[in-house]
Amino acid sequence: MPAGPGREIAGPRAPLRLCHVLALICPLLVTGPARADSVVAVASRIENAAAATRLTFDLTASVATTAFVLSDPDRVVVDLPEVNFQIDASAGRAENLAPAAVAHPKAQGRGANAASAGSLVRAYRFGLLGQGRSRIVIDLAGPARIVRATVEPVSAGPSSRLVIELERTDRAAFAAASAIAAQAQAEAVASLLPAAAASVAASGRPVVVLDPGHGGIDAGASGLGNSIEKSLVFEFAKALAGKLEATTRYEVILTRSSDSFVSLSDRVKIARDHHAALFVSIHADTLAQSAQVQGATIYTLSEQASDKEAARIAAKENQSDSAAGIVGREEASGVSDILFDLTRRETRSYSHLFAKTLVGVWQAAGKLNKNPQRAAGFVVLKAPDVPSVLIELGYLTSDKDVAALNSAEWRDKATGAITDSIAAFFAQQIAGQGQATGESKAISAATTVAPALH
Repeated sequence: MPAGPGREIAGPRAPLRLCHVLALICPLLVTGPARADSVVAVASRIENAAAATRLTFDLTASVATTAFVLSDPDRVVVDLPEVNFQIDASAGRAENLAPAAVAHPKAQGRGANAASAGSLVRAYRFGLLGQGRSRIVIDLAGPARIVRATVEPVSAGPSSRLVIELERTDRAAFAAASAIAAQAQAEAVASLLPAAAASVAASGRPVVVLDPGHGGIDAGASGLGNSIEKSLVFEFAKALAGKLEATTRYEVILTRSSDSFVSLSDRVKIARDHHAALFVSIHADTLAQSAQVQGATIYTLSEQASDKEAARIAAKENQSDSAAGIVGREEASGVSDILFDLTRRETRSYSHLFAKTLVGVWQAAGKLNKNPQRAAGFVVLKAPDVPSVLIELGYLTSDKDVAALNSAEWRDKATGAITDSIAAFFAQQIAGQGQATGESKAISAATTVAPALH
């Protein structure tokens, strides 16, 4: 049974199988026995040498590890069984680390001396990747080779130390190692894609999928007062799910019901597999240039962004998979004909309708951005047959927005506004069914004349 309101549909557990695949490719990087009991990471630190960097995590017990590199951007990924990281997430942020070594563009590929002295590590992050799995992702300053990623005992007793030792390498060697890992990951993901699940709307009630952004190893944005996007939007999504379920009008599904990572494509797949009538992705943002900017913004999908700010937000949110060390994959539609195009256009029309409705209702509940309705190429909104919107609840760089996001009273008003907007949206759909029936007959006639278009 789910924890909290709504139901979580877990994505494919590709990382578990990926570790097996990579163990065959790089057996020397898989070390130590796996343990079934809870393991806690209590501290981390970095040591830099002339051409090497060592990142160490202190653990309460030994665990199995799998390490590999990925490019674009350059990263080291270390997979572990589930670990409870009792470490301040800010420890691995770039601003808290020694300056990283940055290679001159013309020096790429010239070997160990390509970069200046400094750390090979720009930043690192850690957290849950999925049930039973944790991950460490290290952002590199340049191409590096994994010398070792081993767990060592530190004294008599169960305590252990995870040592990740990196060494400079040339671009060609790094690219070759990255290609092997990326291919293995892509094959593992493809082999584990589950069959489409049956719709949970047997009751005839519309399915509403709520998507609290980020999660697990991907913390999302961070801002004033140690505010973290993944936690704030998760609490908001749970409150909204409870309010929607209380109406008894909808089947409500959460893409995650814990602090775990779900890839962008799996979030879309959850909505499509369950024939969702509406998909609402929930986020919060930061804006370093101005702490005065505040308020919520509603986004819909568009190949061309409505403005530079929308393009920036989409580019940032689309990096979620990369932040978790996941190789992105394009989802094939399986259809490329006139019916598909009509469906997609109708879906986007409904998405715009809901966005417009929500903007109108939200004004009575809270602050809106000065340009509250925008569009851009968000990966998570790309389901061709599910009306989808993305809500940026506010800016974590605004003291007023952070105060609101942490306020139970504001959360009650905001979730109430969304609940009212959803009710109005479905009422508008029902009212427009008569007009849609005529269009459906025209589409049906077209398919009779040209059945090859299916």
